[in-house]
Amino acid sequence: MAFLPLRSLPPRPAAALADAWLDRLAERLHAPGADTPDARAVICRDTLAELLYPGFAPRLEEALVDESIPLGTRLALSALDPRNVTLEPEYYADCDDAQFQPVKPLLWLWYSFDRSPLGGQHVELGVRLRRLLAPLIFRRCGANFKCFQHVEFSFGYNMEVGDDVVVHRHVLLDDRGGIVLGNKVSISDYANVYSHTHSIVEQRDVTNVTTVLGDGVRVTYHATVLAGVHVGEQGMVGACAVATKDVRPYHVNVGIPAKSIVVKPNAPREEAWVSAAAREKSRD
Repeated sequence: MAFLPLRSLPPRPAAALADAWLDRLAERLHAPGADTPDARAVICRDTLAELLYPGFAPRLEEALVDESIPLGTRLALSALDPRNVTLEPEYYADCDDAQFQPVKPLLWLWYSFDRSPLGGQHVELGVRLRRLLAPLIFRRCGANFKCFQHVEFSFGYNMEVGDDVVVHRHVLLDDRGGIVLGNKVSISDYANVYSHTHSIVEQRDVTNVTTVLGDGVRVTYHATVLAGVHVGEQGMVGACAVATKDVRPYHVNVGIPAKSIVVKPNAPREEAWVSAAAREKSRD
Protein backbone atom coordinates (compact mmCIF):
# COMPACT_ATOMS: atom_id res chain seq x y z
CA MET A 1 0.00 0.00 0.00
CA ALA A 2 1.37 3.43 -0.94
CA PHE A 3 2.37 5.90 1.76
CA LEU A 4 0.80 9.23 0.75
CA PRO A 5 1.77 12.21 2.91
CA LEU A 6 0.02 15.53 2.36
CA ARG A 7 1.57 17.82 -0.24
CA SER A 8 2.90 21.29 0.53
CA LEU A 9 1.36 23.92 -1.74
CA PRO A 10 2.94 27.22 -2.78
CA PRO A 11 1.49 30.44 -1.30
CA ARG A 12 -1.68 31.71 -2.96
CA PRO A 13 -1.45 34.99 -4.93
CA ALA A 14 -3.49 36.82 -2.27
CA ALA A 15 -1.65 35.25 0.69
CA ALA A 16 -0.61 38.67 1.98
CA LEU A 17 -4.27 39.71 2.27
CA ALA A 18 -5.06 36.61 4.33
CA ASP A 19 -2.07 37.24 6.58
CA ALA A 20 -3.06 40.85 7.15
CA TRP A 21 -6.70 39.96 7.85
CA LEU A 22 -5.80 37.27 10.39
CA ASP A 23 -3.18 39.48 12.03
CA ARG A 24 -5.69 42.29 12.45
CA LEU A 25 -8.29 39.92 13.90
CA ALA A 26 -5.74 38.40 16.29
CA GLU A 27 -4.71 41.87 17.43
CA ARG A 28 -8.30 42.81 18.19
CA LEU A 29 -9.05 39.55 20.00
CA HIS A 30 -5.96 39.85 22.22
CA ALA A 31 -6.24 43.58 22.94
CA PRO A 32 -6.74 44.64 26.59
CA GLY A 33 -10.40 44.31 27.55
CA ALA A 34 -11.28 42.28 24.44
CA ASP A 35 -12.19 39.14 26.40
CA THR A 36 -15.63 40.34 27.56
CA PRO A 37 -18.82 39.12 25.86
CA ASP A 38 -19.71 42.59 24.57
CA ALA A 39 -16.23 43.32 23.23
CA ARG A 40 -16.09 39.98 21.45
CA ALA A 41 -19.60 40.50 20.07
CA VAL A 42 -18.49 43.77 18.45
CA ILE A 43 -15.40 42.10 16.97
CA CYS A 44 -17.57 39.29 15.59
CA ARG A 45 -20.13 41.73 14.19
CA ASP A 46 -17.54 43.93 12.50
CA THR A 47 -15.66 40.96 11.03
CA LEU A 48 -18.78 39.37 9.59
CA ALA A 49 -20.06 42.69 8.25
CA GLU A 50 -16.88 43.12 6.20
CA LEU A 51 -17.13 39.57 4.86
CA LEU A 52 -20.85 39.33 4.19
CA TYR A 53 -22.21 42.88 3.78
CA PRO A 54 -19.22 45.08 2.91
CA GLY A 55 -21.43 47.84 1.53
CA PHE A 56 -23.07 48.28 4.93
CA ALA A 57 -19.97 47.70 7.09
CA PRO A 58 -18.96 51.39 7.45
CA ARG A 59 -22.47 52.41 8.58
CA LEU A 60 -23.90 49.31 10.16
CA GLU A 61 -25.60 51.00 13.10
CA GLU A 62 -27.31 53.54 10.85
CA ALA A 63 -28.43 50.86 8.42
CA LEU A 64 -30.28 48.95 11.15
CA VAL A 65 -32.68 51.88 11.66
CA ASP A 66 -32.81 53.07 8.04
CA GLU A 67 -36.37 52.30 6.91
CA SER A 68 -35.38 52.72 3.28
CA ILE A 69 -33.46 49.45 3.56
CA PRO A 70 -35.64 46.33 3.22
CA LEU A 71 -36.73 44.85 6.54
CA GLY A 72 -35.23 41.43 5.78
CA THR A 73 -31.88 43.02 4.98
CA ARG A 74 -31.88 44.88 8.28
CA LEU A 75 -32.79 41.67 10.11
CA ALA A 76 -29.87 39.88 8.42
CA LEU A 77 -27.55 42.73 9.36
CA SER A 78 -28.70 42.53 12.98
CA ALA A 79 -27.82 38.82 13.06
CA LEU A 80 -24.16 39.62 12.45
CA ASP A 81 -24.09 40.57 16.12
CA PRO A 82 -24.25 37.41 18.28
CA ARG A 83 -26.16 39.34 20.93
CA ASN A 84 -29.12 39.32 18.52
CA VAL A 85 -29.18 35.55 18.00
CA THR A 86 -29.64 32.51 20.21
CA LEU A 87 -27.65 29.32 19.98
CA GLU A 88 -29.09 25.96 20.97
CA PRO A 89 -26.85 25.46 24.04
CA GLU A 90 -28.29 28.61 25.63
CA TYR A 91 -31.56 26.73 26.13
CA TYR A 92 -29.87 23.90 28.05
CA ALA A 93 -30.39 24.03 31.82
CA ASP A 94 -26.78 23.01 32.40
CA CYS A 95 -25.32 25.82 30.28
CA ASP A 96 -23.03 27.94 32.44
CA ASP A 97 -23.63 31.48 31.19
CA ALA A 98 -20.50 32.76 32.91
CA GLN A 99 -18.48 30.44 30.68
CA PHE A 100 -20.67 30.35 27.58
CA GLN A 101 -21.37 34.03 26.94
CA PRO A 102 -17.67 34.94 26.44
CA VAL A 103 -17.22 32.11 23.90
CA LYS A 104 -20.56 32.56 22.13
CA PRO A 105 -19.33 35.40 19.83
CA LEU A 106 -16.32 33.31 18.83
CA LEU A 107 -18.50 30.30 18.06
CA TRP A 108 -20.85 32.51 16.02
CA LEU A 109 -17.87 33.88 14.07
CA TRP A 110 -16.55 30.32 13.52
CA TYR A 111 -19.91 28.98 12.31
CA SER A 112 -20.75 32.03 10.18
CA PHE A 113 -17.35 32.08 8.49
CA ASP A 114 -17.85 28.45 7.46
CA ARG A 115 -21.10 29.41 5.74
CA SER A 116 -19.70 32.48 4.01
CA PRO A 117 -18.48 32.68 0.40
CA LEU A 118 -14.97 33.32 1.72
CA GLY A 119 -15.08 30.37 4.11
CA GLY A 120 -16.71 27.62 2.08
CA GLN A 121 -13.97 25.20 1.03
CA HIS A 122 -11.08 27.61 1.70
CA VAL A 123 -8.93 25.09 3.56
CA GLU A 124 -5.85 27.09 4.55
CA LEU A 125 -7.62 30.24 5.67
CA GLY A 126 -10.28 28.26 7.52
CA VAL A 127 -7.74 26.14 9.39
CA ARG A 128 -5.78 29.24 10.40
CA LEU A 129 -8.89 31.10 11.58
CA ARG A 130 -10.11 28.15 13.67
CA ARG A 131 -6.61 27.71 15.08
CA LEU A 132 -6.79 31.35 16.18
CA LEU A 133 -10.23 30.99 17.78
CA ALA A 134 -9.91 27.56 19.41
CA PRO A 135 -7.60 28.54 22.31
CA LEU A 136 -10.03 31.32 23.21
CA ILE A 137 -12.99 28.91 23.21
CA PHE A 138 -11.66 25.61 24.56
CA ARG A 139 -10.59 24.84 28.11
CA ARG A 140 -7.29 23.77 26.61
CA CYS A 141 -5.95 23.64 23.04
CA GLY A 142 -2.57 22.19 22.10
CA ALA A 143 -0.26 23.01 19.23
CA ASN A 144 -1.03 22.51 15.53
CA PHE A 145 -4.79 22.10 15.94
CA LYS A 146 -6.28 21.49 12.49
CA CYS A 147 -10.01 21.75 11.98
CA PHE A 148 -11.96 21.74 8.72
CA GLN A 149 -15.31 23.35 7.97
CA HIS A 150 -18.70 22.82 9.59
CA VAL A 151 -17.52 21.40 12.90
CA GLU A 152 -19.86 22.29 15.76
CA PHE A 153 -19.77 22.07 19.54
CA SER A 154 -22.28 22.15 22.35
CA PHE A 155 -20.58 24.54 24.75
CA GLY A 156 -17.04 24.69 23.41
CA TYR A 157 -15.68 25.62 26.83
CA ASN A 158 -15.62 21.96 27.93
CA MET A 159 -13.19 20.90 25.21
CA GLU A 160 -9.67 19.75 26.13
CA VAL A 161 -7.53 19.22 23.04
CA GLY A 162 -3.96 17.93 22.82
CA ASP A 163 -1.26 18.54 20.22
CA ASP A 164 -1.56 17.72 16.50
CA VAL A 165 -5.29 16.98 16.62
CA VAL A 166 -7.18 16.87 13.30
CA VAL A 167 -10.97 17.23 13.05
CA HIS A 168 -12.48 16.84 9.59
CA ARG A 169 -15.71 18.19 8.04
CA HIS A 170 -19.20 18.10 9.53
CA VAL A 171 -18.20 16.71 12.92
CA LEU A 172 -20.29 17.19 16.07
CA LEU A 173 -18.33 17.47 19.32
CA ASP A 174 -20.93 17.51 22.08
CA ASP A 175 -18.91 18.71 25.05
CA ARG A 176 -21.76 19.20 27.53
CA GLY A 177 -20.12 16.75 29.93
CA GLY A 178 -16.63 17.36 28.62
CA ILE A 179 -14.54 15.91 25.79
CA VAL A 180 -10.84 15.17 26.13
CA LEU A 181 -8.85 14.62 22.93
CA GLY A 182 -5.32 13.33 23.37
CA ASN A 183 -2.35 14.09 21.16
CA LYS A 184 -2.59 13.16 17.47
CA VAL A 185 -6.30 12.29 17.61
CA SER A 186 -8.01 12.19 14.21
CA ILE A 187 -11.78 12.51 13.79
CA SER A 188 -13.10 11.87 10.29
CA ASP A 189 -15.96 13.46 8.36
CA TYR A 190 -19.50 13.28 9.77
CA ALA A 191 -18.43 11.65 13.04
CA ASN A 192 -20.19 12.41 16.33
CA VAL A 193 -18.68 12.41 19.80
CA TYR A 194 -21.14 12.80 22.69
CA SER A 195 -20.72 13.53 26.38
CA HIS A 196 -24.34 13.63 27.51
CA THR A 197 -27.14 11.09 27.44
CA HIS A 198 -30.90 11.08 28.12
CA SER A 199 -32.90 8.69 30.25
CA ILE A 200 -34.99 6.29 28.17
CA VAL A 201 -37.93 7.07 30.49
CA GLU A 202 -37.71 10.84 30.90
CA GLN A 203 -36.03 12.89 28.19
CA ARG A 204 -35.36 15.78 30.58
CA ASP A 205 -33.29 13.45 32.78
CA VAL A 206 -29.82 14.19 31.42
CA THR A 207 -26.53 12.64 32.49
CA ASN A 208 -23.30 14.46 31.64
CA VAL A 209 -20.13 12.41 31.64
CA THR A 210 -16.68 13.05 30.17
CA THR A 211 -15.73 11.25 26.96
CA VAL A 212 -12.03 10.59 26.36
CA LEU A 213 -10.16 9.81 23.15
CA GLY A 214 -6.60 8.84 24.04
CA ASP A 215 -3.39 9.63 22.19
CA GLY A 216 -3.36 8.53 18.56
CA VAL A 217 -7.05 7.58 18.46
CA ARG A 218 -8.91 7.57 15.15
CA VAL A 219 -12.68 7.96 14.88
CA THR A 220 -13.50 7.30 11.25
CA TYR A 221 -16.22 8.29 8.79
CA HIS A 222 -19.78 8.60 10.15
CA ALA A 223 -18.83 6.87 13.41
CA THR A 224 -20.35 7.77 16.79
CA VAL A 225 -18.78 7.68 20.23
CA LEU A 226 -21.35 7.80 23.01
CA ALA A 227 -21.11 9.65 26.30
CA GLY A 228 -18.58 8.42 28.81
CA VAL A 229 -16.76 6.09 26.43
CA HIS A 230 -12.98 5.93 26.77
CA VAL A 231 -11.17 5.06 23.55
CA GLY A 232 -7.72 3.95 24.63
CA GLU A 233 -4.39 4.95 23.14
CA GLN A 234 -4.12 4.15 19.42
CA GLY A 235 -7.66 2.73 19.44
CA MET A 236 -9.87 3.05 16.37
CA VAL A 237 -13.63 3.29 15.86
CA GLY A 238 -14.44 2.09 12.35
CA ALA A 239 -16.68 3.70 9.74
CA CYS A 240 -20.35 3.96 10.76
CA ALA A 241 -19.63 2.18 14.05
CA VAL A 242 -21.27 3.18 17.34
CA ALA A 243 -18.95 2.90 20.33
CA THR A 244 -21.19 2.27 23.32
CA LYS A 245 -18.42 0.90 25.56
CA ASP A 246 -14.73 1.55 26.10
CA VAL A 247 -12.34 0.68 23.27
CA ARG A 248 -9.14 -0.99 24.44
CA PRO A 249 -5.79 0.50 23.40
CA TYR A 250 -4.68 -0.51 19.89
CA HIS A 251 -8.00 -2.29 19.22
CA VAL A 252 -10.09 -1.61 16.12
CA ASN A 253 -13.80 -1.66 16.99
CA VAL A 254 -16.50 -1.80 14.30
CA GLY A 255 -20.23 -2.37 14.04
CA ILE A 256 -23.33 -1.39 16.02
CA PRO A 257 -22.62 -1.72 18.88
CA ALA A 258 -18.89 -1.50 18.13
CA LYS A 259 -16.84 -4.56 19.01
CA SER A 260 -13.16 -5.35 18.64
CA ILE A 261 -12.28 -7.21 15.47
CA VAL A 262 -8.50 -6.83 15.38
CA VAL A 263 -5.56 -5.51 17.35
CA LYS A 264 -3.25 -3.19 15.44
CA PRO A 265 -0.03 -4.88 14.33
CA ASN A 266 2.02 -2.14 16.01
CA ALA A 267 0.53 -2.90 19.43
CA PRO A 268 2.94 -3.73 22.23
CA ARG A 269 2.64 -6.92 24.24
CA GLU A 270 -0.78 -7.40 25.83
CA GLU A 271 0.55 -6.53 29.28
CA ALA A 272 1.82 -3.23 27.92
CA TRP A 273 -1.44 -2.02 26.43
CA VAL A 274 -3.45 -3.17 29.45
CA SER A 275 -1.04 -1.14 31.57
CA ALA A 276 -1.45 1.84 29.22
CA ALA A 277 -5.23 1.64 29.61
CA ALA A 278 -4.86 1.65 33.39
CA ARG A 279 -2.65 4.72 33.24
CA GLU A 280 -5.15 6.59 31.06
CA LYS A 281 -8.00 5.65 33.42
CA SER A 282 -6.03 6.99 36.38
CA ARG A 283 -5.79 10.39 34.67
CA ASP A 284 -9.58 10.75 34.30
